[in-house]
Amino acid sequence: MQKLDLPLGYYELPPGKLVNVVTCLEMMAKPPRAARPLPSGCGLRRVDPKDLDSYRAIFREVGQDLMWFSRLIMPDEKLAAILGHPQVESYALHKGDTAIGVVELDFKDMPNCELAFFGLAKEAIGIGLGRALMDAAIEMAWSKPINRLWVHTCHFDNPNALGFYQRSGFVPYALMVEIHDDPRLSGKLPRDASPQVALIDPARKKRA
Repeated sequence: MQKLDLPLGYYELPPGKLVNVVTCLEMMAKPPRAARPLPSGCGLRRVDPKDLDSYRAIFREVGQDLMWFSRLIMPDEKLAAILGHPQVESYALHKGDTAIGVVELDFKDMPNCELAFFGLAKEAIGIGLGRALMDAAIEMAWSKPINRLWVHTCHFDNPNALGFYQRSGFVPYALMVEIHDDPRLSGKLPRDASPQVALIDPARKKRA
C-alpha cells in the first residue's frame, strides 16, 4: 500500500479510471448487546467452493451497484482457493431457497478477523435483515479467539453503510484512496451498474 503525499487541490484522473475513498473501521471487543436472530425462514449456508456460478450470482446481485467486481473477474482457481480456505468462512444468506445476501469472514491474519464482504440484495434492504445479519457475523467472528474485527466501506457503497457499521460497534480508524479501472468500460460490469458513479467515456472529447 502506497502512502499519498500530494499538495492540496484537485487532480484530474486519467481516462477510464475511478477513484474510491475507503474508510476502515475496527471493533476491539464484542458488543454487549443481545444478538437479533435472523427472521423465520432465513438462514446462512456455507458457500460451496465448487459451485462458483451460484456464488458469483449472489455476489453480483448484492454488489453490482456497489461497484463490486473483484470476484466476478477472478480466475476460477483463485476464487475456489479463497472460498475453500480453512480460515475463510463465506456464507450466503437464504430466504427459503433464494440467496439474498453474503457474509465473508477472513481469519487468515489471526488474532485479527476481516469482515471481507457483507451485503444484501436490493429486495432484502430496509426490512431489518441487515441488523440481524450483522449480529450473526459478529457472533461468528467473536466465537473465535480474535481481538479485533475490522471492515472497510467506501463512497461507492450504500450511503447508509458507514453509519450502519458505526451503530454496529465499529469505529473508523483510517482513510484510504483507491484508484482502479472503471469495470463498466471493459464489460466486467454492465454500463448501467452503479448509477451513482458517473460513467465517462474515454473517447469523449475534452472541452477546451
